[in-house]
Amino acid sequence: MTQQDRTVQGAGSRGQGDNLRVDGAALWRDLMDSARFGATPKGGIRRLALTEEDRQVREWFVSACEALGCAVSYDSMGNIFARRPGQDNTLPPLTMGSHLDTQPTGGRFDGILGVLGGLAVLRSLHMAGHVTRHPVELVCWTNEEGSRFSPPMMCSGVFAGVFTAHEVLEKQDRAGQRFGDALQAIGYKGAEPCGQHPLTAYFELHIEQGPILEAEGHTIGIVRGIQGARWYEVTLRGREAHAGSTPMPMRHDALVAAAGMVLAVRHVAMQHAPLAVGTVGLVENRPNSSNVVPGEVFFTIDIRHPEDAVVVDMEKALMGDLERLAAENGVLLDVKRIWDAPAVPFDPACIEIVARAADQLGYSAREMVSGPGHDAGYVARVAPTAMIFVPCKDGLSHNEEESILEEDAEKGANVLLSALLAADAHFIRGA
Repeated sequence: MTQQDRTVQGAGSRGQGDNLRVDGAALWRDLMDSARFGATPKGGIRRLALTEEDRQVREWFVSACEALGCAVSYDSMGNIFARRPGQDNTLPPLTMGSHLDTQPTGGRFDGILGVLGGLAVLRSLHMAGHVTRHPVELVCWTNEEGSRFSPPMMCSGVFAGVFTAHEVLEKQDRAGQRFGDALQAIGYKGAEPCGQHPLTAYFELHIEQGPILEAEGHTIGIVRGIQGARWYEVTLRGREAHAGSTPMPMRHDALVAAAGMVLAVRHVAMQHAPLAVGTVGLVENRPNSSNVVPGEVFFTIDIRHPEDAVVVDMEKALMGDLERLAAENGVLLDVKRIWDAPAVPFDPACIEIVARAADQLGYSAREMVSGPGHDAGYVARVAPTAMIFVPCKDGLSHNEEESILEEDAEKGANVLLSALLAADAHFIRGA
């Protein structure tokens, strides 16, 4: 038996609450209901951070939590905390969470499964009248995706001390709107300074966003950590010229240079295959006219690998390629690294808690590393943390066709519930 495919043996002692289960049908109804906020014609969601659609889904979420008797608050970055009291409210809370925002053409499960799976846990505790020793909180992190305001995971990053509140509040989207102004506009700028909110532990349920669980027939991914990633913004400045009268050898074509650089990103990732990935996901061409040689191009680069040393090697090789291609095409190159997220190992005790929960529930599980980044990666800097994955069809995510099975959503939420109850006992013993 390999480490990845292991099933943890020896469930250990069982206690009050071990027979609790989530209401899977109610969880699915919540997922479908929440999908109307920012719904697209193709069945996906466009719910960018701090937009009207984001405000609407926040209001819906707050109402759902308050209906279960939770007290809801939010901090200076708009992170929402729904709190259920425990037997000893002097203890820092056990927390669950994820995010409500999506990509411009996002799916119905990325992020919000972790939020609504957490809501299903709260509902189960509420209906059973089960009171945990620790208070329990469900957290919605602001702007996880980074698709409107970059980089991603900004506000869990402020929470963990990776970014300052000031630098995030001053960030602007591509239209020039400040993050702080947009947060104020939707009414979710709280008084509590972000980061002054102690946690006992944090568990995040999420779709895998990859094909491994489905391909291998597993229901649960026990996530050991998150691979390293770096993001860059690249601006190329050439010279605009008439497309009909400017000879090819005399052009300073920014788009031709950019095309070579896109291929260079792919080449560097392929050189470190199969674990490395490299992506150019956003391109802006100016003046974007059919008979003008492009004078300026802006694009983004995303490179990732589970080993930080390999990410460094990829960056070094890539920067050399970009400089060479800029010189060959007679354009000026400006590269800004806007995000550096080292590989994150999760807490061994929390990983073991998730593994035992899956085993006790009889679900097929395997250990794995997350390719995408998550808020859990920053929270892990300030509290013991682990993640739970469930399969998504064809591994497809950040896509309007993103799909999961109702039964897998329920099973993932049951693992979350069982892990939370086990952590409630574990962290008391460890205190």
